[in-house]
Amino acid sequence: MMQKRLVCTEHNLIAWEEYQLPEKLEAGHIRVRNTHGAEKHGTKVAFVHGHGNQRGRWDADRQMFVPGGVAWNYPIPLGNMQVGVVEGTGSAVAGFKPGDRILYFGAFAPSAVIGEAETWKLEADTCWKAATCLDPATFALCALRDGNVRIGDSIAIFSLGAIGLMAVQLAKLAGCYPIIAIDPLPNRRKLALDFGADQVIDPIGNDVGALLREATDWRGVDAVIEYSGAMEALQASLRGVAFGGEVVLGAFPGPMKAGLDLGAEAHMNRPNISFTRTESDPNREHPRWDNLRVRATVHKMILNGQIHAESIVTPVQKFNDDLLNQYDLVMQHPEVHIKLGVEY
Repeated sequence: MMQKRLVCTEHNLIAWEEYQLPEKLEAGHIRVRNTHGAEKHGTKVAFVHGHGNQRGRWDADRQMFVPGGVAWNYPIPLGNMQVGVVEGTGSAVAGFKPGDRILYFGAFAPSAVIGEAETWKLEADTCWKAATCLDPATFALCALRDGNVRIGDSIAIFSLGAIGLMAVQLAKLAGCYPIIAIDPLPNRRKLALDFGADQVIDPIGNDVGALLREATDWRGVDAVIEYSGAMEALQASLRGVAFGGEVVLGAFPGPMKAGLDLGAEAHMNRPNISFTRTESDPNREHPRWDNLRVRATVHKMILNGQIHAESIVTPVQKFNDDLLNQYDLVMQHPEVHIKLGVEY
Protein backbone atom coordinates (compact mmCIF):
# COMPACT_ATOMS: atom_id res chain seq x y z
CA MET A 1 0.00 0.00 0.00
CA MET A 2 1.70 3.21 -1.20
CA GLN A 3 1.20 6.37 0.90
CA LYS A 4 3.01 9.65 1.56
CA ARG A 5 4.61 11.23 4.61
CA LEU A 6 6.27 14.54 5.41
CA VAL A 7 10.09 14.45 5.60
CA CYS A 8 13.14 16.69 5.68
CA THR A 9 15.09 15.43 2.66
CA GLU A 10 18.17 17.55 3.37
CA HIS A 11 19.10 20.58 5.45
CA ASN A 12 16.46 23.31 5.01
CA LEU A 13 14.34 21.28 2.59
CA ILE A 14 10.92 19.77 3.41
CA ALA A 15 9.04 17.52 0.99
CA TRP A 16 6.58 14.67 0.61
CA GLU A 17 8.00 11.15 0.41
CA GLU A 18 6.18 8.05 -0.77
CA TYR A 19 6.44 4.95 1.39
CA GLN A 20 5.17 1.41 1.17
CA LEU A 21 3.20 -0.33 3.91
CA PRO A 22 3.62 -4.11 4.03
CA GLU A 23 0.59 -6.08 2.87
CA LYS A 24 1.13 -8.82 5.44
CA LEU A 25 1.66 -8.10 9.13
CA GLU A 26 4.48 -9.79 11.02
CA ALA A 27 3.57 -11.65 14.21
CA GLY A 28 3.99 -8.80 16.74
CA HIS A 29 2.96 -5.86 14.55
CA ILE A 30 -0.09 -3.61 14.37
CA ARG A 31 -1.56 -1.72 11.42
CA VAL A 32 -2.95 1.64 12.55
CA ARG A 33 -4.99 4.31 10.78
CA ASN A 34 -3.99 7.68 12.20
CA THR A 35 -6.52 10.29 13.30
CA HIS A 36 -4.27 12.96 14.86
CA GLY A 37 -0.60 13.75 15.44
CA ALA A 38 1.79 16.38 16.80
CA GLU A 39 5.36 17.54 16.25
CA LYS A 40 8.39 17.85 18.55
CA HIS A 41 9.43 21.42 17.80
CA GLY A 42 12.82 22.01 19.42
CA THR A 43 14.47 18.82 18.21
CA LYS A 44 13.06 18.93 14.69
CA VAL A 45 13.94 22.60 14.19
CA ALA A 46 17.50 21.78 15.24
CA PHE A 47 17.80 19.04 12.64
CA VAL A 48 15.79 20.69 9.86
CA HIS A 49 17.19 24.22 10.02
CA GLY A 50 19.73 24.39 12.83
CA HIS A 51 22.71 22.75 14.44
CA GLY A 52 21.36 19.22 14.96
CA ASN A 53 23.66 17.50 12.47
CA GLN A 54 26.66 19.82 12.75
CA ARG A 55 28.50 17.93 15.49
CA GLY A 56 29.13 14.84 13.41
CA ARG A 57 28.07 11.28 14.17
CA TRP A 58 27.15 9.98 17.63
CA ASP A 59 29.44 7.04 18.41
CA ALA A 60 27.49 4.86 20.85
CA ASP A 61 30.53 2.72 21.70
CA ARG A 62 32.71 5.68 22.64
CA GLN A 63 29.78 7.78 23.93
CA MET A 64 30.85 10.89 22.02
CA PHE A 65 30.31 12.79 18.79
CA VAL A 66 32.97 12.08 16.16
CA PRO A 67 33.71 13.98 12.92
CA GLY A 68 32.09 12.71 9.76
CA GLY A 69 28.55 11.51 9.26
CA VAL A 70 25.43 12.84 10.93
CA ALA A 71 23.44 12.22 14.12
CA TRP A 72 20.25 11.64 12.11
CA ASN A 73 20.34 10.44 8.51
CA TYR A 74 18.25 12.21 5.89
CA PRO A 75 15.46 11.91 5.00
CA ILE A 76 14.29 12.72 8.53
CA PRO A 77 10.59 11.90 9.05
CA LEU A 78 8.68 14.89 10.44
CA GLY A 79 6.14 14.38 13.19
CA ASN A 80 6.58 12.95 16.67
CA MET A 81 3.53 11.30 18.24
CA GLN A 82 0.46 9.88 16.55
CA VAL A 83 -2.99 8.83 17.73
CA GLY A 84 -4.89 6.28 15.67
CA VAL A 85 -7.20 3.30 15.48
CA VAL A 86 -6.03 -0.30 15.15
CA GLU A 87 -7.07 -1.80 11.81
CA GLY A 88 -5.26 -5.12 11.98
CA THR A 89 -2.93 -7.17 14.17
CA GLY A 90 -0.28 -9.80 13.64
CA SER A 91 -0.72 -13.32 14.98
CA ALA A 92 1.29 -12.74 18.19
CA VAL A 93 -0.36 -9.47 19.24
CA ALA A 94 -2.11 -10.02 22.57
CA GLY A 95 -2.91 -6.60 24.03
CA PHE A 96 -4.69 -4.91 21.11
CA LYS A 97 -7.56 -5.64 18.75
CA PRO A 98 -9.09 -3.88 15.74
CA GLY A 99 -10.97 -0.78 16.82
CA ASP A 100 -8.70 0.02 19.79
CA ARG A 101 -7.50 3.60 20.05
CA ILE A 102 -3.73 3.87 20.50
CA LEU A 103 -0.79 6.27 20.82
CA TYR A 104 2.69 5.73 19.41
CA PHE A 105 5.86 7.51 18.27
CA GLY A 106 5.73 8.10 14.53
CA ALA A 107 5.89 10.51 11.61
CA PHE A 108 3.05 12.46 10.03
CA ALA A 109 1.46 9.84 7.80
CA PRO A 110 -2.09 8.54 7.31
CA SER A 111 -1.28 5.02 8.49
CA ALA A 112 1.60 2.92 9.74
CA VAL A 113 2.72 -0.51 10.88
CA ILE A 114 4.29 -0.59 14.36
CA GLY A 115 5.37 -3.08 16.98
CA GLU A 116 2.99 -3.91 19.82
CA ALA A 117 5.61 -2.95 22.43
CA GLU A 118 5.82 0.58 21.01
CA THR A 119 2.18 1.55 21.62
CA TRP A 120 -0.06 2.75 24.44
CA LYS A 121 -3.80 2.16 24.64
CA LEU A 122 -6.11 5.16 24.96
CA GLU A 123 -9.67 5.39 26.18
CA ALA A 124 -12.38 6.49 23.78
CA ASP A 125 -12.67 9.86 25.55
CA THR A 126 -8.94 10.52 26.09
CA CYS A 127 -8.03 13.93 24.68
CA TRP A 128 -5.80 13.38 21.66
CA LYS A 129 -3.91 16.60 22.34
CA ALA A 130 -3.00 15.43 25.84
CA ALA A 131 -2.02 12.03 24.44
CA THR A 132 0.40 13.53 21.90
CA CYS A 133 2.07 15.41 24.77
CA LEU A 134 3.36 12.16 26.29
CA ASP A 135 6.78 12.98 24.82
CA PRO A 136 7.23 16.47 26.29
CA ALA A 137 5.71 15.31 29.58
CA THR A 138 8.23 12.46 29.94
CA PHE A 139 11.09 14.93 29.49
CA ALA A 140 9.53 17.27 32.04
CA LEU A 141 9.03 14.43 34.52
CA CYS A 142 12.67 13.36 34.21
CA ALA A 143 13.84 16.96 34.62
CA LEU A 144 11.94 17.33 37.89
CA ARG A 145 13.19 13.98 39.19
CA ASP A 146 16.78 14.74 38.14
CA GLY A 147 16.45 18.01 40.06
CA ASN A 148 15.30 16.19 43.22
CA VAL A 149 12.21 18.40 43.24
CA ARG A 150 10.03 17.73 46.27
CA ILE A 151 6.82 19.00 47.80
CA GLY A 152 7.21 22.55 49.04
CA ASP A 153 10.24 23.34 46.87
CA SER A 154 10.43 26.63 45.05
CA ILE A 155 11.18 26.18 41.36
CA ALA A 156 12.02 28.29 38.32
CA ILE A 157 11.28 27.03 34.82
CA PHE A 158 13.04 28.72 31.90
CA SER A 159 11.51 28.48 28.39
CA LEU A 160 7.83 27.75 28.10
CA GLY A 161 7.56 25.55 25.06
CA ALA A 162 5.73 22.24 25.35
CA ILE A 163 8.29 20.74 27.78
CA GLY A 164 8.42 23.85 29.95
CA LEU A 165 4.63 24.08 30.16
CA MET A 166 4.49 20.38 31.06
CA ALA A 167 7.07 21.06 33.76
CA VAL A 168 4.83 23.81 35.18
CA GLN A 169 1.91 21.37 35.36
CA LEU A 170 3.98 18.62 36.97
CA ALA A 171 5.58 21.01 39.45
CA LYS A 172 2.08 22.07 40.49
CA LEU A 173 1.07 18.42 40.95
CA ALA A 174 4.25 17.88 42.98
CA GLY A 175 3.27 20.61 45.45
CA CYS A 176 5.96 23.15 44.55
CA TYR A 177 5.68 26.78 45.67
CA PRO A 178 6.33 29.23 44.28
CA ILE A 179 6.50 28.12 40.66
CA ILE A 180 8.15 30.88 38.64
CA ALA A 181 8.01 30.63 34.85
CA ILE A 182 10.35 32.62 32.59
CA ASP A 183 9.91 33.31 28.86
CA PRO A 184 10.15 36.39 26.63
CA LEU A 185 6.90 35.58 24.79
CA PRO A 186 3.67 36.85 26.41
CA ASN A 187 1.48 34.08 24.97
CA ARG A 188 3.63 31.47 26.71
CA ARG A 189 3.75 33.33 30.00
CA LYS A 190 -0.05 33.51 29.98
CA LEU A 191 -0.32 29.76 29.46
CA ALA A 192 2.09 29.15 32.33
CA LEU A 193 -0.23 31.11 34.62
CA ASP A 194 -3.19 29.10 33.32
CA PHE A 195 -1.33 25.88 34.17
CA GLY A 196 -0.51 26.90 37.74
CA ALA A 197 2.56 29.13 37.77
CA ASP A 198 2.54 31.56 40.70
CA GLN A 199 4.65 34.19 38.95
CA VAL A 200 5.94 34.81 35.44
CA ILE A 201 8.95 36.85 34.36
CA ASP A 202 9.85 38.43 31.04
CA PRO A 203 13.65 38.03 30.88
CA ILE A 204 14.09 40.89 28.43
CA GLY A 205 15.51 43.86 30.32
CA ASN A 206 15.20 42.17 33.73
CA ASP A 207 17.71 40.76 36.20
CA VAL A 208 15.99 37.39 36.40
CA GLY A 209 18.40 35.98 38.98
CA ALA A 210 17.70 38.86 41.36
CA LEU A 211 13.94 38.54 40.81
CA LEU A 212 14.11 34.82 41.66
CA ARG A 213 15.88 35.63 44.93
CA GLU A 214 13.46 38.42 45.74
CA ALA A 215 10.50 36.06 45.18
CA THR A 216 11.98 33.59 47.70
CA ASP A 217 12.95 36.03 50.49
CA TRP A 218 16.42 36.28 48.91
CA ARG A 219 17.07 32.59 49.54
CA GLY A 220 16.96 31.65 45.85
CA VAL A 221 14.88 28.90 44.27
CA ASP A 222 15.49 25.31 45.31
CA ALA A 223 15.59 24.11 41.71
CA VAL A 224 15.85 25.51 38.20
CA ILE A 225 14.66 23.67 35.09
CA GLU A 226 16.31 25.30 32.06
CA TYR A 227 15.02 24.44 28.58
CA SER A 228 15.98 27.45 26.47
CA GLY A 229 19.62 26.55 25.88
CA ALA A 230 20.54 30.25 26.02
CA MET A 231 23.69 31.33 27.81
CA GLU A 232 21.82 34.22 29.43
CA ALA A 233 19.28 31.81 30.90
CA LEU A 234 22.01 29.60 32.35
CA GLN A 235 23.68 32.67 33.89
CA ALA A 236 20.38 33.79 35.40
CA SER A 237 19.82 30.25 36.70
CA LEU A 238 23.18 30.26 38.48
CA ARG A 239 22.46 33.72 39.85
CA GLY A 240 18.98 32.87 41.14
CA VAL A 241 19.36 29.33 42.51
CA ALA A 242 19.69 28.78 46.26
CA PHE A 243 22.89 27.74 48.03
CA GLY A 244 23.38 24.05 47.20
CA GLY A 245 20.32 24.10 44.92
CA GLU A 246 19.76 22.24 41.66
CA VAL A 247 20.21 23.55 38.11
CA VAL A 248 18.87 21.06 35.55
CA LEU A 249 19.71 21.60 31.88
CA GLY A 250 17.48 19.87 29.36
CA ALA A 251 17.80 21.79 26.09
CA PHE A 252 19.60 20.65 22.94
CA PRO A 253 21.37 23.92 22.07
CA GLY A 254 24.12 24.86 19.69
CA PRO A 255 27.44 26.05 21.08
CA MET A 256 26.98 28.89 23.58
CA LYS A 257 28.55 32.25 22.95
CA ALA A 258 31.36 33.55 25.14
CA GLY A 259 30.63 35.29 28.42
CA LEU A 260 29.37 32.64 30.85
CA ASP A 261 30.65 33.55 34.33
CA LEU A 262 31.25 30.51 36.55
CA GLY A 263 33.18 32.52 39.11
CA ALA A 264 30.31 34.62 40.45
CA GLU A 265 27.19 33.27 42.24
CA ALA A 266 27.97 29.76 40.96
CA HIS A 267 31.30 29.77 42.84
CA MET A 268 29.83 31.20 46.05
CA ASN A 269 26.60 29.18 46.24
CA ARG A 270 27.86 25.85 44.89
CA PRO A 271 24.72 24.61 43.06
CA ASN A 272 24.51 21.15 41.59
CA ILE A 273 24.38 21.24 37.79
CA SER A 274 22.96 18.23 35.97
CA PHE A 275 21.86 17.40 32.44
CA THR A 276 18.55 15.66 31.90
CA ARG A 277 17.21 13.52 29.08
CA THR A 278 14.60 10.80 29.27
CA GLU A 279 16.00 8.78 26.35
CA SER A 280 19.49 8.20 27.81
CA ASP A 281 18.95 5.01 29.77
CA PRO A 282 20.10 3.96 32.30
CA ASN A 283 18.29 6.68 34.21
CA ARG A 284 19.99 8.32 37.20
CA GLU A 285 17.60 6.33 39.40
CA HIS A 286 18.30 3.02 37.67
CA PRO A 287 17.15 0.31 38.18
CA ARG A 288 14.04 1.62 39.93
CA TRP A 289 13.32 4.10 37.14
CA ASP A 290 13.93 3.58 33.46
CA ASN A 291 12.46 4.91 30.24
CA LEU A 292 9.65 2.33 30.26
CA ARG A 293 8.56 3.37 33.77
CA VAL A 294 8.75 7.08 32.93
CA ARG A 295 6.52 6.59 29.88
CA ALA A 296 4.11 4.33 31.76
CA THR A 297 3.79 6.93 34.52
CA VAL A 298 2.95 9.73 32.09
CA HIS A 299 0.58 7.45 30.14
CA LYS A 300 -1.38 6.84 33.35
CA MET A 301 -1.48 10.58 34.06
CA ILE A 302 -2.88 11.19 30.58
CA LEU A 303 -5.60 8.57 31.09
CA ASN A 304 -6.41 10.15 34.47
CA GLY A 305 -6.82 13.61 32.92
CA GLN A 306 -3.84 15.11 34.74
CA ILE A 307 -2.09 16.33 31.58
CA HIS A 308 -3.68 19.33 29.87
CA ALA A 309 -2.75 20.32 26.33
CA GLU A 310 -5.77 21.90 24.64
CA SER A 311 -4.01 25.28 24.44
CA ILE A 312 -0.55 23.78 23.78
CA VAL A 313 -1.23 21.75 20.63
CA THR A 314 -2.12 24.58 18.31
CA PRO A 315 -2.65 25.17 15.44
CA VAL A 316 -4.17 21.95 14.12
CA GLN A 317 -3.56 21.52 10.39
CA LYS A 318 -5.26 19.12 8.00
CA PHE A 319 -3.05 16.40 6.53
CA ASN A 320 -3.10 17.66 2.97
CA ASP A 321 -0.80 19.45 0.54
CA ASP A 322 -1.08 22.68 2.51
CA LEU A 323 0.76 21.04 5.45
CA LEU A 324 3.97 21.26 3.43
CA ASN A 325 3.70 25.07 3.46
CA GLN A 326 2.25 25.44 6.94
CA TYR A 327 4.89 23.29 8.66
CA ASP A 328 7.67 25.87 8.41
CA LEU A 329 5.31 28.77 8.98
CA VAL A 330 4.22 27.35 12.32
CA MET A 331 7.77 26.46 13.33
CA GLN A 332 8.95 30.01 12.72
CA HIS A 333 6.29 31.72 14.85
CA PRO A 334 6.64 30.66 18.51
CA GLU A 335 5.05 33.96 19.52
CA VAL A 336 1.74 32.54 18.22
CA HIS A 337 2.07 28.75 18.17
CA ILE A 338 3.38 26.22 20.71
CA LYS A 339 3.09 22.75 19.16
CA LEU A 340 1.85 21.82 15.69
CA GLY A 341 -1.04 19.35 15.56
CA VAL A 342 -2.29 17.43 12.54
CA GLU A 343 -5.74 15.99 11.81
CA TYR A 344 -6.03 13.19 9.24
